[in-house]
Amino acid sequence: MRHFKRTLLPASIALAAALPLAGNGAAFAAQTSHTYWGKPVAIGEGSARTFVRTGATGKPVAVGVALTAKALEGLPPASPEAESWPYTLWMPEKGPKTGIDHMYVNWNPKGHPPPHIYTVPHFDFHFYYVSRSKQAEVSFTGAPGDSGLKPPPAALLPRDYRFIPATAVPDMGVHAPDMTSPEFHGKPFTATFIYGYYKGRLLFVEPMVTRAFLLSKPSMTSAVKRPERYSYPGDYPSLYRVRYDAAARTYIVEIDGLEPWKGIAKLSHAR
Repeated sequence: MRHFKRTLLPASIALAAALPLAGNGAAFAAQTSHTYWGKPVAIGEGSARTFVRTGATGKPVAVGVALTAKALEGLPPASPEAESWPYTLWMPEKGPKTGIDHMYVNWNPKGHPPPHIYTVPHFDFHFYYVSRSKQAEVSFTGAPGDSGLKPPPAALLPRDYRFIPATAVPDMGVHAPDMTSPEFHGKPFTATFIYGYYKGRLLFVEPMVTRAFLLSKPSMTSAVKRPERYSYPGDYPSLYRVRYDAAARTYIVEIDGLEPWKGIAKLSHAR
């Protein structure tokens, strides 16, 4: 979520994919899981890159970003020119497609509104289901009847989520937080899950995670409340995770439990 002007910046991680299983005699249909990596982009004194992880059938089960330990060091401070620093990360060129076109990661050194809730240093991890050029078309006039502020239909808004026009950010969208999240009930903000919209359509999903929580080397898994339907075909999460991989010395933020939505049938367990 963001009210203020954003700018752009920039990820190397090493994790090996599992080797294929060998069949003995008869054909062996199953294959092992595999991780496909995007190109690294510099962040702080380190880097970050996207990944797509497949399951035993070869279908994607998780999409995420891995940040090297140094990516949390030497991050740019807020300035009069930029109070938020965005980085565009592209999805892996190889491997299965998920409907996610790219990631837009924002470092917010002073956080952003609402005050006393998200005004702590944190990252916004946007997973966009539209192209970067379509994202760049997101704009708001602020005038009555602004089409960019059109609320989504109820079927696009998960239970307990509130579409808040005041969270509109150009080149991003309008945000909807879960009003039952701990940070809205007197607890410190550590990690949360946001949905993003423009002209009544759902554009992105967004874990938000504080720098302090990442530095604590967490191992957190949280369920994702899902809407009845989505605006674009693709794979959508039922979980998100924030964890530290000690072997690779990387921080992982991923959307998991992916389920495909083709725009035909409603989800069986929606809301």
